[in-house]
Amino acid sequence: MTRPLRTSDIAKAVGVHPNTVRLYEVWGFLPTIPRNASGYRLFTEAHLNQMRLARTALQGPWPGRSIKRVALALVRQAASGDLGGALEQAYIYLSRVRAERAQSEAAVELLERWAHGIATDATAQPLLIGPAAELLGVTRDMLRNWERNGLIQVPRDPRNGYRLYGAAEIGRLRVIRMLSRAGYSTMAILRMLLYLDQGSRENLRAVLDTPGPDEDIYSAADQWLSTLVAQEQHAVDTIAQLEEMIRKRQE
Repeated sequence: MTRPLRTSDIAKAVGVHPNTVRLYEVWGFLPTIPRNASGYRLFTEAHLNQMRLARTALQGPWPGRSIKRVALALVRQAASGDLGGALEQAYIYLSRVRAERAQSEAAVELLERWAHGIATDATAQPLLIGPAAELLGVTRDMLRNWERNGLIQVPRDPRNGYRLYGAAEIGRLRVIRMLSRAGYSTMAILRMLLYLDQGSRENLRAVLDTPGPDEDIYSAADQWLSTLVAQEQHAVDTIAQLEEMIRKRQE
C-alpha cells in the first residue's frame, strides 16, 4: 500500500510553501483531506494532482474578473469531484481568454493601419467636447482624462478657448478608445503614442506590450498581449491536466 503523502510532500512536489497547501485546503481548492489519529493530514495522489491543477489554473496576473471567476470555479468544481463539469468550465475559460485576445489583436490592427495613414474618421466640421463624446460613446470626463494623461492634444478655439475635435483628433480618439476597451492600460497606450509621435511606425505591437526601463508595472494591462498569451497557455494546460485526471479516475 502506498504511504500517504504529507503536507511537505505536496508542497515540495509543486514548489510552494506548506502554508500554501493549507490555504488551498481552506479556500476549497483541494478535496477533503483525511487525518490520522494524531491529526496529521493524509494526502493521496489525487490531492497532488488537484494541487497541480490549481497551480496551473490560478496563475496570474488575470486578464479580467470574469476569467478569474471561471478559473476559480473550475478548480473548486474539480475539488468537489466533478471533473467533467470542471473540464467544461476549463473550455469556457479558454474561450474567454481567446475572445479577449482576438479583441486585443483587432485593436492593434486598427492602430497599425491608422499609424500608416489610413483615415479612421471623416468628421467634416470640428466638434465641441459634448458632441465629440456622444459620437465616440464615451463621457466628457473620459476625453478630458485622456488629454490630461497626454494621450492627445486638442486644439482650442482662439475666440473662447473651447476644445475643437476635428477628424484627426476624432480618429486618434477612436484608436485610443478601442485600445482602452480591448484592455490596454493608459500607460501602455501612452508609451505607444509617444513612440508614434516621434515619427516611428514600426514594431508598434512590441512597444505597446513592452514597458520601458523607467516604468513600474502595476497591472496585467501594462503588458496586455503577453498576459493574454500566457493565460491562453494556462487554459490549454489546465484542460490537458483535467483530461489526464479523468483518464486516471477511469482506470
